[in-house]
Amino acid sequence: MEPQQSLCTGGAEAVLNLQPNSSIPIAYHSHFGPHDELILLEIDGNLLPDILHQKVTLRGQLNEEAVLCTQSKTYSIKFVGNSNSVFLIPPADQSALLEHPQYSDEKHDDQRVVASVIKVASGNMELVEVAPRLDKLKLLLLENPYTSEELSEKEELYKWNDLIDRVQASDDELRSGLQALSAVEIDGYWRIVDEKYMDTILNMLLHNSVLNDWSLDALSEDEVVGVLESDGFPCKLGLHCLQVHGSKVDEGVGRSVWKLDERRVCIHFARKILKDGKRKMESFMEEWTKKVPDGMQASFDMLEGEVLTEKFGVETWVHAFSVSSLPSNPAERFSMLFQERPKWEWKDLQPYIRDLTVPGLSSEGLLLKYTRKTQPNSDAEPVFSAR
Repeated sequence: MEPQQSLCTGGAEAVLNLQPNSSIPIAYHSHFGPHDELILLEIDGNLLPDILHQKVTLRGQLNEEAVLCTQSKTYSIKFVGNSNSVFLIPPADQSALLEHPQYSDEKHDDQRVVASVIKVASGNMELVEVAPRLDKLKLLLLENPYTSEELSEKEELYKWNDLIDRVQASDDELRSGLQALSAVEIDGYWRIVDEKYMDTILNMLLHNSVLNDWSLDALSEDEVVGVLESDGFPCKLGLHCLQVHGSKVDEGVGRSVWKLDERRVCIHFARKILKDGKRKMESFMEEWTKKVPDGMQASFDMLEGEVLTEKFGVETWVHAFSVSSLPSNPAERFSMLFQERPKWEWKDLQPYIRDLTVPGLSSEGLLLKYTRKTQPNSDAEPVFSAR
């Protein structure tokens, strides 16, 4: 490297315009130093437009490792060391650009500017796509669930901007997370409705369907919400009950029609029955069948990923174990699964891991990483235990 000289003020433009098989002298910039505030970032070409148009954000609290988020994806930021020297050359100050005295080859007598190096980078940051970190979202919203005795205190409530400031996920992933939690925006704040309160609203809807001879396959949104509102339930929560337990089947000018989803409604009542603990299979099925609305058929197959069974002698018992209660982090998920059971057959395990998303890693890859597979013979069902 050339010793620093007062006239060496070339910049990055000189290097960018360098022709093949040619060279340029370099020198220390007058402000050469460690410059910890300057960091190289290596990105995929597909991300470049988002970064150049400032469509990315860095998210994370002071005690968390920052992530970079686009509109739809989340990326961890990792530092990668470099064994080669990487010179950072800033743009030239055009007002001070001077030519360095005579650096020429045998055929040319032209003068060349000197590239002034301001920092030597030891490595760069790289982006790795990761799953959104949504477990924190559930913890935040469960701090103050919406109940029938709602208070005006707003200290522990969160608006959209509060959530994107605290949860490490892209906007699209955060919206999907809110939907998965059946969260609802009330007065600008995102809330999870208390289970007991939601049960009360659903039961009132079903009661009114009998009184008013409503078909559960063709519920008028205006009529349902209006009747629930007259019963003392906020209009927003009447509509939310339809969204959680049903799906819109028709929408015309000034009218929307909903159908209650048989599986969702049946799961709701199964959870309610098992909330107090495990039950004998026969007793559970008998009560569950009685609880579900007329016209709906409760089937044990609906409870895949919601309950587990175990044998005690000749009796089968059932208890609640919902995939929705498990962490989304794979390591933590498998840890809890093997705390529940040391060994899993695939038919039992699959419902509890199929929602895990790790970019670049398939379900088979997750099993290889976190489980040990045993199979006495080719005809036997494989069994998975902790690795």
